[in-house]
Amino acid sequence: MKKHAVLILLFALLTIAPATYAAENKKNSADTFRLLNLFGDVFEQVRAKYVESPTDQELIEAAITGMLTSLDPHSSYLSAKNFREMQVQTRGEFGGLGIEVTMDKGLVKVVSPIDDTPAHKAGIEPGDLISHLDGKPITGLTLAQAVDKMRGKVGSDIILTVRRGTKEPFDVTITRAVIKIRSVRSRLEGKVGYIRVTTFNEQADKGIKKAFSKFKKEIGDDLQGIVLDLRNNPGGLLDQSVSVSNLFLDKGEIVSTRSREAGDTQRFNARKGDLAKGLPMVVLINGGSASASEIVAGALQDHRRAIILGTKSFGKGSVQTIFPLSGHGAMRLTTARYYTPSGRSIQAVGIEPDIKVELAKIEAFGNGQRRREADLRGALNNTDKENKDKVKKVKEKKDASKSDKKDTGAAKKDQTTEKKPVQDYQLSRALDLLRGLALLAKRDRPQIN
Repeated sequence: MKKHAVLILLFALLTIAPATYAAENKKNSADTFRLLNLFGDVFEQVRAKYVESPTDQELIEAAITGMLTSLDPHSSYLSAKNFREMQVQTRGEFGGLGIEVTMDKGLVKVVSPIDDTPAHKAGIEPGDLISHLDGKPITGLTLAQAVDKMRGKVGSDIILTVRRGTKEPFDVTITRAVIKIRSVRSRLEGKVGYIRVTTFNEQADKGIKKAFSKFKKEIGDDLQGIVLDLRNNPGGLLDQSVSVSNLFLDKGEIVSTRSREAGDTQRFNARKGDLAKGLPMVVLINGGSASASEIVAGALQDHRRAIILGTKSFGKGSVQTIFPLSGHGAMRLTTARYYTPSGRSIQAVGIEPDIKVELAKIEAFGNGQRRREADLRGALNNTDKENKDKVKKVKEKKDASKSDKKDTGAAKKDQTTEKKPVQDYQLSRALDLLRGLALLAKRDRPQIN
Protein backbone atom coordinates (compact mmCIF):
# COMPACT_ATOMS: atom_id res chain seq x y z
CA MET A 1 0.00 0.00 0.00
CA LYS A 2 2.79 2.38 0.95
CA LYS A 3 4.59 1.50 -2.27
CA HIS A 4 1.53 2.46 -4.33
CA ALA A 5 1.21 5.75 -2.45
CA VAL A 6 4.84 6.60 -3.27
CA LEU A 7 4.37 5.71 -6.93
CA ILE A 8 1.18 7.75 -7.25
CA LEU A 9 2.86 10.77 -5.67
CA LEU A 10 5.95 10.56 -7.90
CA PHE A 11 3.88 10.00 -11.01
CA ALA A 12 1.67 12.98 -10.18
CA LEU A 13 4.72 15.21 -9.75
CA LEU A 14 6.27 14.13 -13.04
CA THR A 15 3.09 14.49 -15.07
CA ILE A 16 2.26 18.06 -13.96
CA ALA A 17 2.90 20.12 -17.12
CA PRO A 18 1.40 22.84 -19.29
CA ALA A 19 -1.36 21.85 -21.71
CA THR A 20 1.01 22.23 -24.70
CA TYR A 21 2.93 19.18 -23.48
CA ALA A 22 -0.14 17.06 -22.73
CA ALA A 23 0.09 14.93 -25.87
CA GLU A 24 3.76 14.15 -25.37
CA ASN A 25 3.17 13.35 -21.70
CA LYS A 26 0.36 10.95 -22.60
CA LYS A 27 2.65 9.15 -25.05
CA ASN A 28 5.43 8.76 -22.48
CA SER A 29 3.28 8.13 -19.42
CA ALA A 30 3.24 4.34 -19.79
CA ASP A 31 7.04 4.12 -19.94
CA THR A 32 7.37 6.57 -17.10
CA PHE A 33 5.01 4.57 -14.90
CA ARG A 34 6.95 1.36 -15.59
CA LEU A 35 10.18 3.03 -14.54
CA LEU A 36 8.55 4.47 -11.42
CA ASN A 37 7.30 0.99 -10.64
CA LEU A 38 10.94 -0.19 -10.77
CA PHE A 39 11.86 2.60 -8.35
CA GLY A 40 9.03 1.55 -6.06
CA ASP A 41 10.19 -2.10 -6.07
CA VAL A 42 13.76 -1.09 -5.13
CA PHE A 43 12.48 1.31 -2.49
CA GLU A 44 10.40 -1.42 -0.85
CA GLN A 45 13.19 -4.02 -0.99
CA VAL A 46 15.64 -1.63 0.70
CA ARG A 47 13.13 -0.73 3.40
CA ALA A 48 12.37 -4.36 4.11
CA LYS A 49 15.72 -6.12 3.77
CA TYR A 50 18.65 -3.70 4.18
CA VAL A 51 20.94 -4.68 7.06
CA GLU A 52 19.98 -1.52 8.96
CA SER A 53 16.67 0.31 9.08
CA PRO A 54 16.87 3.56 7.05
CA THR A 55 14.09 6.10 7.28
CA ASP A 56 11.88 6.90 4.31
CA GLN A 57 13.27 10.46 4.31
CA GLU A 58 16.85 9.21 4.08
CA LEU A 59 16.01 6.94 1.16
CA ILE A 60 14.03 9.54 -0.78
CA GLU A 61 16.63 12.28 -0.22
CA ALA A 62 19.42 9.90 -1.27
CA ALA A 63 17.49 9.04 -4.44
CA ILE A 64 17.00 12.74 -5.23
CA THR A 65 20.67 13.43 -4.55
CA GLY A 66 21.72 10.63 -6.89
CA MET A 67 19.37 11.83 -9.63
CA LEU A 68 20.70 15.40 -9.52
CA THR A 69 24.42 14.67 -9.09
CA SER A 70 24.33 12.25 -12.03
CA LEU A 71 23.42 15.15 -14.34
CA ASP A 72 26.52 17.34 -13.90
CA PRO A 73 28.97 18.42 -11.15
CA HIS A 74 26.95 21.52 -10.24
CA SER A 75 23.41 20.18 -9.81
CA SER A 76 22.65 18.99 -6.29
CA TYR A 77 20.09 18.59 -3.54
CA LEU A 78 20.32 20.96 -0.58
CA SER A 79 18.91 19.85 2.74
CA ALA A 80 17.04 22.48 4.74
CA LYS A 81 20.23 23.09 6.78
CA ASN A 82 22.48 23.42 3.72
CA PHE A 83 19.95 25.69 2.01
CA ARG A 84 20.00 28.06 4.99
CA GLU A 85 23.82 28.05 4.98
CA MET A 86 23.89 28.83 1.25
CA GLN A 87 21.58 31.82 1.77
CA VAL A 88 23.88 33.11 4.52
CA GLN A 89 26.95 32.57 2.32
CA THR A 90 25.62 34.75 -0.50
CA ARG A 91 25.16 37.55 2.04
CA GLY A 92 28.87 37.35 2.83
CA GLU A 93 29.31 35.37 6.08
CA PHE A 94 29.35 31.63 6.80
CA GLY A 95 31.14 28.96 8.78
CA GLY A 96 33.74 26.57 7.39
CA LEU A 97 37.22 26.37 5.87
CA GLY A 98 36.92 28.98 3.11
CA ILE A 99 37.26 26.97 -0.10
CA GLU A 100 35.11 26.74 -3.23
CA VAL A 101 35.05 23.13 -4.41
CA THR A 102 33.66 20.81 -7.06
CA MET A 103 33.85 17.06 -7.73
CA ASP A 104 36.44 15.52 -10.05
CA LYS A 105 36.52 11.75 -10.60
CA GLY A 106 35.24 10.98 -7.13
CA LEU A 107 37.52 13.45 -5.31
CA VAL A 108 36.89 16.98 -4.10
CA LYS A 109 38.70 19.47 -6.32
CA VAL A 110 39.55 22.95 -5.05
CA VAL A 111 38.36 25.63 -7.45
CA SER A 112 39.73 28.39 -5.28
CA PRO A 113 40.56 29.21 -1.65
CA ILE A 114 38.96 32.43 -0.42
CA ASP A 115 41.37 35.18 0.65
CA ASP A 116 42.23 35.43 4.37
CA THR A 117 40.36 32.25 5.34
CA PRO A 118 41.76 29.19 7.19
CA ALA A 119 42.19 27.26 3.93
CA HIS A 120 44.02 30.16 2.26
CA LYS A 121 46.34 30.62 5.24
CA ALA A 122 47.03 26.86 5.33
CA GLY A 123 48.35 27.01 1.75
CA ILE A 124 45.50 25.26 -0.09
CA GLU A 125 45.80 26.02 -3.82
CA PRO A 126 43.46 25.95 -6.85
CA GLY A 127 43.52 22.52 -8.47
CA ASP A 128 44.33 20.64 -5.25
CA LEU A 129 42.49 17.34 -4.90
CA ILE A 130 41.20 16.33 -1.47
CA SER A 131 41.09 12.55 -1.09
CA HIS A 132 40.50 12.07 2.67
CA LEU A 133 38.84 13.96 5.51
CA ASP A 134 40.23 13.10 8.94
CA GLY A 135 41.77 9.98 7.42
CA LYS A 136 38.50 8.72 5.89
CA PRO A 137 38.26 8.48 2.08
CA ILE A 138 35.94 10.82 0.19
CA THR A 139 35.26 8.22 -2.51
CA GLY A 140 31.57 7.39 -2.53
CA LEU A 141 30.43 10.69 -1.05
CA THR A 142 28.50 13.31 -3.00
CA LEU A 143 29.84 16.86 -3.13
CA ALA A 144 27.16 18.02 -0.69
CA GLN A 145 28.06 15.24 1.76
CA ALA A 146 31.78 16.05 1.53
CA VAL A 147 31.13 19.76 2.06
CA ASP A 148 28.90 18.96 5.04
CA LYS A 149 31.74 16.97 6.63
CA MET A 150 34.18 19.85 6.10
CA ARG A 151 31.86 22.15 7.98
CA GLY A 152 31.66 21.92 11.75
CA LYS A 153 32.03 23.67 15.06
CA VAL A 154 34.06 26.88 14.90
CA GLY A 155 37.49 26.26 16.44
CA SER A 156 37.53 22.54 15.70
CA ASP A 157 40.25 21.00 13.50
CA ILE A 158 39.97 18.88 10.39
CA ILE A 159 42.75 17.03 8.54
CA LEU A 160 42.65 17.19 4.74
CA THR A 161 44.70 14.76 2.68
CA VAL A 162 45.76 16.72 -0.38
CA ARG A 163 47.06 15.58 -3.77
CA ARG A 164 48.91 18.30 -5.66
CA GLY A 165 50.20 17.56 -9.14
CA THR A 166 52.83 14.82 -9.14
CA LYS A 167 53.76 15.29 -5.48
CA GLU A 168 53.12 12.66 -2.85
CA PRO A 169 49.80 13.15 -0.96
CA PHE A 170 50.22 15.17 2.22
CA ASP A 171 48.05 16.12 5.20
CA VAL A 172 47.00 19.66 6.08
CA THR A 173 45.37 20.47 9.43
CA ILE A 174 42.92 23.37 9.25
CA THR A 175 40.98 24.98 12.08
CA ARG A 176 37.38 25.82 11.19
CA ALA A 177 36.33 29.44 11.59
CA VAL A 178 33.50 31.84 10.85
CA ILE A 179 34.22 32.99 7.30
CA LYS A 180 33.48 36.67 6.84
CA ILE A 181 33.95 37.51 3.21
CA ARG A 182 35.02 41.03 2.37
CA SER A 183 34.44 40.59 -1.31
CA VAL A 184 36.31 43.71 -2.48
CA ARG A 185 39.72 45.00 -1.43
CA SER A 186 41.43 47.99 -3.00
CA ARG A 187 44.55 50.13 -2.83
CA LEU A 188 46.58 52.51 -4.94
CA GLU A 189 49.73 51.30 -6.66
CA GLY A 190 51.26 54.68 -7.40
CA LYS A 191 48.64 56.24 -9.66
CA VAL A 192 47.03 52.95 -10.66
CA GLY A 193 43.95 51.73 -8.81
CA TYR A 194 44.10 48.06 -7.77
CA ILE A 195 40.76 46.34 -7.05
CA ARG A 196 40.57 42.70 -5.98
CA VAL A 197 37.20 40.94 -6.06
CA THR A 198 37.35 37.66 -4.13
CA THR A 199 33.76 36.51 -4.74
CA PHE A 200 30.59 37.81 -6.36
CA ASN A 201 28.32 38.05 -3.34
CA GLU A 202 25.70 40.73 -2.74
CA GLN A 203 28.37 43.29 -1.77
CA ALA A 204 30.57 43.12 -4.91
CA ASP A 205 29.30 46.06 -6.98
CA LYS A 206 28.94 48.30 -3.90
CA GLY A 207 32.52 47.46 -2.88
CA ILE A 208 33.89 48.54 -6.27
CA LYS A 209 31.98 51.84 -6.11
CA LYS A 210 33.46 52.49 -2.66
CA ALA A 211 36.95 51.75 -4.03
CA PHE A 212 36.53 54.40 -6.74
CA SER A 213 35.31 56.92 -4.16
CA LYS A 214 38.47 56.21 -2.16
CA PHE A 215 40.71 56.65 -5.23
CA LYS A 216 38.98 59.94 -6.07
CA LYS A 217 39.51 61.21 -2.53
CA GLU A 218 43.20 60.23 -2.46
CA ILE A 219 44.49 61.30 -5.90
CA GLY A 220 41.57 63.01 -7.63
CA ASP A 221 41.89 63.03 -11.43
CA ASP A 222 45.48 61.70 -11.47
CA LEU A 223 44.31 58.08 -11.70
CA GLN A 224 46.12 56.44 -14.66
CA GLY A 225 44.31 53.10 -14.92
CA ILE A 226 42.61 50.21 -13.15
CA VAL A 227 43.69 46.64 -12.38
CA LEU A 228 40.69 44.39 -11.68
CA ASP A 229 42.02 41.24 -10.01
CA LEU A 230 39.71 38.23 -10.45
CA ARG A 231 42.33 35.55 -9.80
CA ASN A 232 41.10 32.66 -7.65
CA ASN A 233 37.59 34.14 -7.67
CA PRO A 234 35.24 31.14 -7.82
CA GLY A 235 32.22 33.16 -8.95
CA GLY A 236 28.90 33.73 -7.22
CA LEU A 237 25.73 35.55 -8.20
CA LEU A 238 24.89 36.07 -11.88
CA ASP A 239 23.26 39.45 -11.24
CA GLN A 240 26.43 40.67 -9.50
CA SER A 241 28.62 39.68 -12.45
CA VAL A 242 26.26 41.68 -14.68
CA SER A 243 26.33 44.67 -12.29
CA VAL A 244 30.14 44.67 -12.05
CA SER A 245 30.52 44.45 -15.86
CA ASN A 246 28.01 47.27 -16.24
CA LEU A 247 30.18 49.52 -14.06
CA PHE A 248 32.84 49.60 -16.82
CA LEU A 249 30.71 49.48 -19.98
CA ASP A 250 28.64 52.20 -21.64
CA LYS A 251 26.56 50.02 -23.92
CA GLY A 252 26.16 46.59 -25.50
CA GLU A 253 25.45 43.07 -24.34
CA ILE A 254 27.15 41.78 -21.20
CA VAL A 255 26.09 38.13 -21.27
CA SER A 256 23.30 35.93 -22.56
CA THR A 257 21.91 32.75 -21.03
CA ARG A 258 20.38 30.05 -23.23
CA SER A 259 18.20 27.30 -21.83
CA ARG A 260 16.76 24.15 -23.39
CA GLU A 261 13.79 26.11 -24.70
CA ALA A 262 14.71 28.82 -27.23
CA GLY A 263 12.09 31.15 -25.81
CA ASP A 264 13.84 31.20 -22.41
CA THR A 265 16.97 32.98 -23.72
CA GLN A 266 17.89 36.02 -21.64
CA ARG A 267 20.14 38.90 -22.60
CA PHE A 268 21.69 41.35 -20.17
CA ASN A 269 22.77 44.73 -21.55
CA ALA A 270 24.92 47.53 -20.18
CA ARG A 271 23.55 50.94 -19.29
CA LYS A 272 25.40 54.18 -20.00
CA GLY A 273 27.95 55.22 -17.36
CA ASP A 274 31.54 53.93 -17.21
CA LEU A 275 32.74 54.29 -13.61
CA ALA A 276 36.38 54.44 -14.80
CA LYS A 277 35.56 57.04 -17.48
CA GLY A 278 37.45 55.21 -20.19
CA LEU A 279 40.70 54.78 -18.27
CA PRO A 280 42.77 51.80 -19.46
CA MET A 281 42.03 48.55 -17.61
CA VAL A 282 43.75 45.23 -17.06
CA VAL A 283 41.81 42.23 -15.73
CA LEU A 284 43.87 39.51 -14.02
CA ILE A 285 42.61 35.90 -14.29
CA ASN A 286 43.95 32.40 -13.65
CA GLY A 287 42.78 28.81 -13.35
CA GLY A 288 40.86 29.66 -10.18
CA SER A 289 38.73 32.31 -11.92
CA ALA A 290 35.36 30.68 -12.55
CA SER A 291 31.74 31.34 -13.47
CA ALA A 292 30.83 34.97 -12.63
CA SER A 293 34.52 35.93 -12.94
CA GLU A 294 34.54 34.56 -16.46
CA ILE A 295 31.36 36.48 -17.34
CA VAL A 296 33.05 39.76 -16.35
CA ALA A 297 36.36 38.92 -18.07
CA GLY A 298 34.58 37.73 -21.22
CA ALA A 299 32.37 40.83 -21.45
CA LEU A 300 35.25 43.29 -20.98
CA GLN A 301 37.41 41.30 -23.41
CA ASP A 302 34.77 41.12 -26.16
CA HIS A 303 34.03 44.86 -25.90
CA ARG A 304 37.79 45.58 -25.93
CA ARG A 305 37.29 47.53 -22.74
CA ALA A 306 40.10 45.76 -20.88
CA ILE A 307 43.23 43.72 -21.53
CA ILE A 308 42.94 40.25 -20.00
CA LEU A 309 46.25 39.15 -18.48
CA GLY A 310 47.29 35.97 -16.67
CA THR A 311 46.48 32.33 -17.45
CA LYS A 312 43.42 30.50 -18.80
CA SER A 313 40.36 30.55 -16.53
CA PHE A 314 38.50 27.58 -15.03
CA GLY A 315 35.87 27.11 -17.75
CA LYS A 316 32.52 26.96 -15.94
CA GLY A 317 30.01 28.25 -18.46
CA SER A 318 26.75 27.04 -16.93
CA VAL A 319 24.04 28.74 -14.86
CA GLN A 320 22.46 27.14 -11.79
CA THR A 321 18.99 28.04 -10.52
CA ILE A 322 17.90 27.39 -6.93
CA PHE A 323 14.41 25.89 -6.63
CA PRO A 324 13.12 25.91 -3.02
CA LEU A 325 11.27 22.70 -2.08
CA SER A 326 8.62 23.53 0.46
CA GLY A 327 9.66 22.09 3.82
CA HIS A 328 12.55 20.13 2.29
CA GLY A 329 15.37 22.54 1.48
CA ALA A 330 16.02 23.19 -2.21
CA MET A 331 17.60 21.83 -5.34
CA ARG A 332 20.35 23.50 -7.35
CA LEU A 333 19.75 22.70 -11.01
CA THR A 334 21.79 23.62 -14.08
CA THR A 335 19.24 25.41 -16.25
CA ALA A 336 21.26 27.27 -18.88
CA ARG A 337 24.61 27.92 -20.51
CA TYR A 338 25.95 31.44 -20.68
CA TYR A 339 27.60 33.12 -23.67
CA THR A 340 29.88 36.13 -23.90
CA PRO A 341 28.78 39.13 -26.06
CA SER A 342 30.50 37.68 -29.15
CA GLY A 343 28.57 34.42 -28.73
CA ARG A 344 31.36 32.35 -27.17
CA SER A 345 30.56 29.53 -24.78
CA ILE A 346 33.45 29.04 -22.38
CA GLN A 347 32.08 25.80 -20.90
CA ALA A 348 35.06 23.45 -20.31
CA VAL A 349 37.21 25.83 -22.42
CA GLY A 350 37.73 28.94 -20.29
CA ILE A 351 38.74 32.49 -21.13
CA GLU A 352 42.09 32.77 -22.90
CA PRO A 353 44.03 35.85 -21.73
CA ASP A 354 45.10 38.46 -24.28
CA ILE A 355 48.55 38.40 -22.71
CA LYS A 356 49.59 35.12 -21.14
CA VAL A 357 51.67 35.61 -18.01
CA GLU A 358 52.43 32.64 -15.78
CA LEU A 359 52.83 33.15 -12.06
CA ALA A 360 56.58 33.48 -11.57
CA LYS A 361 59.17 34.37 -8.98
CA ILE A 362 61.30 37.43 -9.71
CA GLU A 363 64.96 37.35 -8.81
CA ALA A 364 67.53 40.06 -9.47
CA PHE A 365 70.27 38.87 -11.81
CA GLY A 366 73.66 40.27 -10.82
CA ASN A 367 75.90 41.30 -13.71
CA GLY A 368 78.71 42.60 -11.52
CA GLN A 369 80.13 46.10 -11.85
CA ARG A 370 80.07 47.10 -15.52
CA ARG A 371 82.09 49.89 -17.12
CA ARG A 372 80.27 52.77 -18.74
CA GLU A 373 81.32 55.62 -21.05
CA ALA A 374 81.97 57.90 -18.07
CA ASP A 375 84.52 55.38 -16.69
CA LEU A 376 86.72 55.43 -19.80
CA ARG A 377 90.01 57.36 -19.64
CA GLY A 378 89.72 60.62 -21.55
CA ALA A 379 85.96 60.39 -22.06
CA LEU A 380 84.38 63.64 -23.21
CA ASN A 381 82.56 65.66 -20.56
CA ASN A 382 78.87 66.42 -20.84
CA THR A 383 78.64 70.21 -21.26
CA ASP A 384 74.91 70.42 -20.49
CA LYS A 385 74.61 71.86 -16.94
CA GLU A 386 71.75 69.56 -15.85
CA ASN A 387 73.47 66.42 -17.16
CA LYS A 388 76.83 67.56 -15.76
CA ASP A 389 75.31 67.53 -12.27
CA LYS A 390 73.90 64.03 -12.89
CA VAL A 391 77.32 62.69 -13.93
CA LYS A 392 78.87 64.19 -10.79
CA LYS A 393 76.27 62.50 -8.57
CA VAL A 394 76.83 59.14 -10.28
CA LYS A 395 80.59 59.36 -9.64
CA GLU A 396 80.06 60.33 -5.99
CA LYS A 397 77.66 57.39 -5.53
CA LYS A 398 80.14 55.02 -7.16
CA ASP A 399 83.01 56.19 -4.90
CA ALA A 400 80.79 55.81 -1.84
CA SER A 401 79.80 52.26 -2.80
CA LYS A 402 83.47 51.28 -3.15
CA SER A 403 84.28 52.47 0.36
CA ASP A 404 81.21 50.70 1.77
CA LYS A 405 82.24 47.32 0.33
CA LYS A 406 85.14 47.08 2.81
CA ASP A 407 82.75 46.84 5.75
CA THR A 408 79.98 44.70 4.24
CA GLY A 409 81.49 41.32 5.19
CA ALA A 410 81.44 41.98 8.93
CA ALA A 411 78.12 43.80 8.77
CA LYS A 412 76.36 40.86 7.09
CA LYS A 413 77.36 38.57 9.94
CA ASP A 414 75.89 40.90 12.57
CA GLN A 415 72.65 41.79 10.78
CA THR A 416 69.58 39.60 10.53
CA THR A 417 68.07 39.74 7.08
CA GLU A 418 64.33 40.22 6.86
CA LYS A 419 62.41 38.27 4.27
CA LYS A 420 61.11 40.49 1.51
CA PRO A 421 57.46 40.00 0.56
CA VAL A 422 57.00 37.81 -2.52
CA GLN A 423 56.56 40.03 -5.55
CA ASP A 424 53.41 39.43 -7.57
CA TYR A 425 54.80 39.03 -11.09
CA GLN A 426 51.41 39.06 -12.85
CA LEU A 427 50.37 42.23 -11.03
CA SER A 428 53.76 43.83 -11.80
CA ARG A 429 53.26 43.17 -15.50
CA ALA A 430 49.75 44.67 -15.34
CA LEU A 431 51.01 47.80 -13.59
CA ASP A 432 53.87 48.23 -16.07
CA LEU A 433 51.43 47.91 -18.95
CA LEU A 434 49.05 50.54 -17.56
CA ARG A 435 51.85 52.94 -16.71
CA GLY A 436 53.21 52.56 -20.23
CA LEU A 437 49.80 53.29 -21.75
CA ALA A 438 49.47 56.36 -19.50
CA LEU A 439 52.87 57.65 -20.66
CA LEU A 440 51.94 57.21 -24.33
CA ALA A 441 48.66 59.03 -23.83
CA LYS A 442 50.33 61.90 -21.99
CA ARG A 443 53.46 62.42 -24.09
CA ASP A 444 53.37 64.78 -27.07
CA ARG A 445 54.52 62.81 -30.09
CA PRO A 446 57.45 64.37 -31.98
CA GLN A 447 56.80 65.70 -35.47
CA ILE A 448 58.61 63.85 -38.24
CA ASN A 449 59.74 66.12 -41.07
